[in-house]
Amino acid sequence: MKLTGAKIIARTLKEFGVEYVAGIPGHGAWTFLDGFLDDESKIPVIQVFHEQSAVHLADGYFRATGRPMAAFTSIGPGATNTVIGMATAYADSSAVLLLTGGPHTHMVGNGIMQELERKQDNAFPEVLAPVTKRHWVANRADKLPSILHRAFSAMLTGRPGPVHIEIAMDVQADAADVEIPKLHERLPVGKIYPDPEAVSQAVALLAGAKRPVIVVGGGALLGNASEAVFELATKLKIPVVTTYNGKSTFPEDHELFGGDIGYIGSTSGNKLSADADVVLSIGNRFTDWSASSYRKGATFSFPPAKLIQIDIDPHEIGKNYPVAVGIVADAVPAVSLIAAQSEAVANRDDYLAEVVRLRQEWKEKLAPRLDSDASPMTSQRPLKGLREILPRDAIVVAGSGNAQGTVKQTFEVYEPKTHFTSGSFSPMGWAVPAAMGVKLGRPDKTVVCIVGDGEFLMGIQEIGVAVTHNIPVVFLVQNNSGYISIRGGQRKITGRFVASEFATADGKPYSPDYLAIGKAFGLKTWRAETPEEVDRYLKEAIESGEPAIVEAMTARDAAGPFVPGWWDLPVSADITDERQDEYWEGRNLQQHL
Repeated sequence: MKLTGAKIIARTLKEFGVEYVAGIPGHGAWTFLDGFLDDESKIPVIQVFHEQSAVHLADGYFRATGRPMAAFTSIGPGATNTVIGMATAYADSSAVLLLTGGPHTHMVGNGIMQELERKQDNAFPEVLAPVTKRHWVANRADKLPSILHRAFSAMLTGRPGPVHIEIAMDVQADAADVEIPKLHERLPVGKIYPDPEAVSQAVALLAGAKRPVIVVGGGALLGNASEAVFELATKLKIPVVTTYNGKSTFPEDHELFGGDIGYIGSTSGNKLSADADVVLSIGNRFTDWSASSYRKGATFSFPPAKLIQIDIDPHEIGKNYPVAVGIVADAVPAVSLIAAQSEAVANRDDYLAEVVRLRQEWKEKLAPRLDSDASPMTSQRPLKGLREILPRDAIVVAGSGNAQGTVKQTFEVYEPKTHFTSGSFSPMGWAVPAAMGVKLGRPDKTVVCIVGDGEFLMGIQEIGVAVTHNIPVVFLVQNNSGYISIRGGQRKITGRFVASEFATADGKPYSPDYLAIGKAFGLKTWRAETPEEVDRYLKEAIESGEPAIVEAMTARDAAGPFVPGWWDLPVSADITDERQDEYWEGRNLQQHL
C-alpha cells in the first residue's frame, strides 16, 4: 500500500502493539504526528510539558510492563532535551523507542533552523550515540519498515535498551509503496540458555558453600526471574540481598530476605554479603553504590569469597570482580537449571537464625526514625503509614536522593515489580513522569511516587499530564527545603555546605507553595505537618482515585537514610583531620579494579 512516511511509522507501531506515544510536537514533527490520526493507525498521544519527561514516561511504562512505548520530539532543542532520559534508560537497561524529526534530506548541512552542522552535517544523532543501543537516520520513506523492525529487535533482545530513529522532515511527508512487517516474523524469540558445564560448576560451588548469598540486581527483575530466584533460595536455604534496581525481586517479609546492600544499604545485607564464602550474582553490575566502592569487607570480599556471576551481557562478567564461574544467559533458565540440578538442603538452621537476627538488629536501628512522632518528620516516618495503607501489590516509584535511600532501606515490598527507581543514572526529574508511565502500563495497580522537593521541582510541570490524561498517581513529596542528600554529603566531606539548601537572602528556609501549585494544575492536595496527618492524608489521597499530592514536612537534619556501606568520595588535600585518615583507610582497602 502507498503510505506517507508518517503513516508508515504509525501503522507499524500499531502493528507492533505500541499502546502510547508521548512527546511534544514542533515543526520537525508536525507531519509525523498526523500519521496517528487515521483509524488504521490511531494510537493515543500523551502530550508532556518537557521532552525529557516523554522518555522518562516511556521508561517507566517499559519497566512496569516489559513492552516498549514510543517517545517523540521535533528537531533540535526538543530532541536534545531527551539526552538525560535516554541515558537513564540506557544505564538501567530499559527499552525506549525515541523518534525525532530531522533536517530535510535536500538541505542537510545548510544549517537549517535547529540543525547542528558545524562539525559535521546533521550531527544530532551523534549526541545520542553513547546512550542508545543503536540509532538510525531515515532518509527514504520506503526504508522505514526495515528500520523499525530492526529497532524493535535491538531494543528488546539481549540486554534491553533505548534506540533512536531520526526521520527527515521530507521523509515524513513522502509516500512509498510498502508492506508493513509483522514483528513476530522479524523478532528473535526464545531465551539464552547457559553453558551446561558452567551450570554444573555453579551447582558444585553452591553445594560446598557454608555461607552462600544470592545477590539480585535489576537484570533479575527485568528478566522476570523472581519465581526462579525464590525456588532456588528456598530449596538451598540461601539468603537473598538486593540492589536498588533489584528491589522487589524477592519478598522482603520472607525469612530468607537479608536486606539491601551497598553504600545506602542495610547492616544486615552488607554483613551477609561481606561474610559470604560463595556469592551468586544475578543481573547485577556491581556498581560502586552496590559494592561500597569495592572496599573489601564493606559489602563484598573477593577473595576469599567465590563469585558465580549470571548476566545476559558478557561485558559485565568479571568486569569489577574475578569470577569463579561466569554464566552468560537469561536469568530464568540459568537460575532454574541451577535449582533443578541442586540437592535440597535439609539444615542450615544456624545460618538462617543469623539472617533473622541481623535483620532484626537492622530493623531496631531503623525504628527510632520510622516510629518517630517528631514534627517536622523524619523522611522514614511517612513511609511507615504508607506501607500500612497500601495493598501488597501496590507500586512505589522512588526518586533520587534521600527519598530513594529511605525507600530502599525502610519501605518493604513483597511482590515483583512493585518498586521502581533509577538506580544507575539516578537523575532528578525522573520519578514524576516515570510513575505516570508505570500507571499507564499497570492501570489496575495503585501507584505512589515518592520524591523529595528538590527532585519534584525538576519535573513539577508534569503533574499537569496526570490531570490532562487522567492518570491517578499519588505524589508523596517530602519537603525539607533543599537538596538535602547533597547537603549531607557536603557536610560530611568538607564540614560545610553551599547551594544545597533552599533559602532566602537572609538565610530563612524557602519553599514554594506546593498546595497552591497542585491546585492550580488541578490535583487534589494535602499538607501534612505531623505523622498523624500524613497517615490520614495519604489514605484520603489514595482512596480518592484521582491525581493527588501529599506534601510531608520533613526535617533537614537526622532525617535521611543510614550509610552502612562506603562510597569513594575524595577528601580535599587541605583537610588534614580524621576525615582524611578515614578516607585513605577505605581507599587502601579497595580491591584491585
